[in-house]
Amino acid sequence: MEALTKKTIILPLLLATLLTACGEQEQTKEEEKYAVPVETATVIQGDVSSFYSTTATLEAPQEAKVVTRVAGLIQALEVEEGDRVKKGQLLAVIDSKRQKFELDRSQAEVEIIEQELNRLKKISNKEFFSADSMAKLEYNLQAAMAKRDLAALYVQESMIRSPIDGVIATRFVKSGNMAKEFDELFYVINQDELYGIVHLPEQQLQHLRLGQDAEIFANKHTQQTTHATVLRISPIVDAQSGTFKVTLSVPNQDATLKAGMFTRVELRYDTHNNVITVPYNAIINQDNEFALYVIDGENANRRAVSLGYREADTVEVIAGIEPGEQIVIRGQQNLKDKSLVEVINSVDLASAK
Repeated sequence: MEALTKKTIILPLLLATLLTACGEQEQTKEEEKYAVPVETATVIQGDVSSFYSTTATLEAPQEAKVVTRVAGLIQALEVEEGDRVKKGQLLAVIDSKRQKFELDRSQAEVEIIEQELNRLKKISNKEFFSADSMAKLEYNLQAAMAKRDLAALYVQESMIRSPIDGVIATRFVKSGNMAKEFDELFYVINQDELYGIVHLPEQQLQHLRLGQDAEIFANKHTQQTTHATVLRISPIVDAQSGTFKVTLSVPNQDATLKAGMFTRVELRYDTHNNVITVPYNAIINQDNEFALYVIDGENANRRAVSLGYREADTVEVIAGIEPGEQIVIRGQQNLKDKSLVEVINSVDLASAK
């Protein structure tokens, strides 16, 4: 009876074990047949550059603080903040009535002395006047002419003009204000070209050259760039910071950049032409070992690769794949070596560029 009971218990357990094993085998077969959906692209060749990323402060190479050399009442303002001005353009007028009166008086004095000199020179008999009186008149004429020219300079300087082409950044006075000598009236800045000031570690000095290309990014969130070039390289290294100064020439005709901005810079060191390139997001990075999944029929084979330069979202592949091969660029995180795949989309990298 006891033996019969044991058989009765063991038989259901054996059947359950067999059913479980069969179920696992069927599930494994189903998993093996399941194809992972992926997006692919064909490997192409292109150009990839090497960059050094850093930051730069933008400066205006041409700027001027416009001051007055004469004291007086601001009679008129001809420009406002934001106005574009040319070199020599009238910005403001200082009341110069007193200077004009002095100019007229000085001019009259010059004419009187000139008339007296001309009269004496026409006298044929030189005994009627001495040589000393003639010399004194000539001296007085020179002094009167200098006084007249000084009065003319005062009148001229009462007309405040821009010393450079640029934009009125700041106006410091109002019409009707009293201006003292050497008071600052306007701040004029020319931002058609800006200088990008970069300080690089001394190890980078060997990679820099005049005319080298660079890209300026207004902020870290934008991909819109401005092309710049290396204008000057400092011949000395700062002993305290271990850096040297590099000045970039940044064209800014559309005024998208402003002096004082803190920008991101990418200095282009070198370019590899006609090399194998793939999207960087297709790369699998595991323990600093890089790999790609290459399509082989219905399967994706994991293949180790060596990388070169990286530029934005594109990376150079030195070894591991050949042009024309099809690689997985999306969905590769779900793959293993020789996984069954289903290509749901194929991207043309050449047209995407």
